[in-house]
Amino acid sequence: MQKLIIITGPTAVGKSTLLLELFKDNIGPVISADSRQVYQEMSIGTAKPSDEEIKALDLQLVDHWSIKEPYHAGLYERQAMDIINPSFAQGQVPVLSGGTGLYLKAVAEGLDVIPPVKPETIAELNQQATEDYPSLVNELKTKDVVYFSQIEAQNTHRVIRALSVIRETGQPFSSYLNKRAPRNFETLYIVLERPREELYQRINLRVHQMMELGLEDEVKGLWEHRSLKALQSVGYQELFKHMEGLYGLDEAISEIQKNSRRYAKRQMTWFRNQIKGQHFHPNDIDKIRTTIEQFTQSTTKN
Repeated sequence: MQKLIIITGPTAVGKSTLLLELFKDNIGPVISADSRQVYQEMSIGTAKPSDEEIKALDLQLVDHWSIKEPYHAGLYERQAMDIINPSFAQGQVPVLSGGTGLYLKAVAEGLDVIPPVKPETIAELNQQATEDYPSLVNELKTKDVVYFSQIEAQNTHRVIRALSVIRETGQPFSSYLNKRAPRNFETLYIVLERPREELYQRINLRVHQMMELGLEDEVKGLWEHRSLKALQSVGYQELFKHMEGLYGLDEAISEIQKNSRRYAKRQMTWFRNQIKGQHFHPNDIDKIRTTIEQFTQSTTKN
């Protein structure tokens, strides 16, 4: 069976540094799995690898899309598999690395095929949510108790998404889930971890480094596009608020640090609950290399 290596971990844990240590002599393509580093216009605020690092790794699916064009997990999956499948055919072991959990699972497990819904249906549900959200919660509970039991009732996005499909198809949203085609490859998850205080210190320092590199100017240059989905991101939203006069600069920096720490905490919770991986401190390079070698050598034996 073919093999895929996934290296993940929370923001600022040290994924890029480890990649350069492990994969400068590539055993296969190295593919980014970061939902914001795909955008050409967003570099400093996304901690995008430098041009030299991208070239050294021949890093794919980074810096290749415009914020003006929609991008989503389904598109990412297709683009990633268009790189991975040919590499399998050449006997290579591709590497996927990043912290966007949905992108990782989209490649490793595939995505559910959900019927498209009309924008008017979403708009109607959004309006109803502002007027009487509890009625939507009750509707979902009545029409799809299976899916309702899997989510938090206060998750407005998920409730509206499910109801939009239910109203248009007449079928439970849960009936479209978990029917993905099986993958024909085995996956090794390497999850990088640091003690929380150590990680938080790195996050705080990284934000200051971003400011020194010119994050404020980068955000100013994107002001006219601030309503785009891509820019609803930590580091950009806080500085937009600063430009609107809602935050002083120091307060904006503090908010970026706080929201980045919160994001890292959510990532760590997701990694613990959603994937079965082997966990390492990023400095445990020899142990990580040995684990990867054992995994890749088994490809030859099989």
